[in-house]
Amino acid sequence: MLTLPLWELAAAAGLLGLVVGSFLNVVIHRLPKMLERQWQQDCAEITSQGGESRVPVTYNLLLPRSHCPKCNHTLTVRENFPLLSFLLQRGCCRGCGASISWRYPLIEAISGLGAAIVVWHFGPTFQAIAALFLTWTLIAASAIDLEHQLLPDVMMLPLLWAGVALSLWEVYVDPTQSIIGVMAGYVSLWSVYWLFRLLTGKEGMGHGDFKLLAALGAWMGWQMLPAVVFLSSLVGAVVGVTLVVLGRDRNRPIPFGPFLATAGWVSLLWGQEGFHVYLRLIQPL
Repeated sequence: MLTLPLWELAAAAGLLGLVVGSFLNVVIHRLPKMLERQWQQDCAEITSQGGESRVPVTYNLLLPRSHCPKCNHTLTVRENFPLLSFLLQRGCCRGCGASISWRYPLIEAISGLGAAIVVWHFGPTFQAIAALFLTWTLIAASAIDLEHQLLPDVMMLPLLWAGVALSLWEVYVDPTQSIIGVMAGYVSLWSVYWLFRLLTGKEGMGHGDFKLLAALGAWMGWQMLPAVVFLSSLVGAVVGVTLVVLGRDRNRPIPFGPFLATAGWVSLLWGQEGFHVYLRLIQPL
């Protein structure tokens, strides 16, 4: 594989990304339900009450098999091909004819495209392998945040510790930059959160955003955090204003996680180049 031309490696990564994207759809759909079930069980234990969860006894990322949420039709292998199955079935379930959400092919396409770009950028390196893990985790976390306003600890904390672990081998940054990045990322948004809450009495963002920025700091170091915050805030502001103009309820929250994730992914791939260009531009000053 390592002897293949770069474009073939990128294409292979794109195909792998399509398959991973199919699994990410399972994570996006099931993980919030799994967490809700666990919370219900914990509450029942604390209050010493019984109570059955409405989800099956065996409910995880592998079981039960993928099925239509409308009619419970179990998907066959033929119906599980990324993108292709959606197109052949014209976006409908073969069991009941219900429409399949566009989220499924969209996540698969983003996963495949993101994987191809990562391998094209980093080449056949360990950096590329690590960046694929980051890419797919950010995609799943962003989709969950968009739908549930939730960035699960079960995703954010492993992402954070993976970044710190990679710094031991200086895959992207050294341990000092990584550890300072964790602290700076968490404290910066934590401070904004409390300042906004003291001034307005409202919560401007969720705690998961602190952990996501801390995780990005672990991967890229503290130097990249200003660029991540600036880019995510700029894109978030543009999207927010656009949605309000289009008639969206102003009181309906817009999750910040997807903007942080996008800005972090862009910064990981091209942030260092942009940082060096910035230094060259300001050097005469």
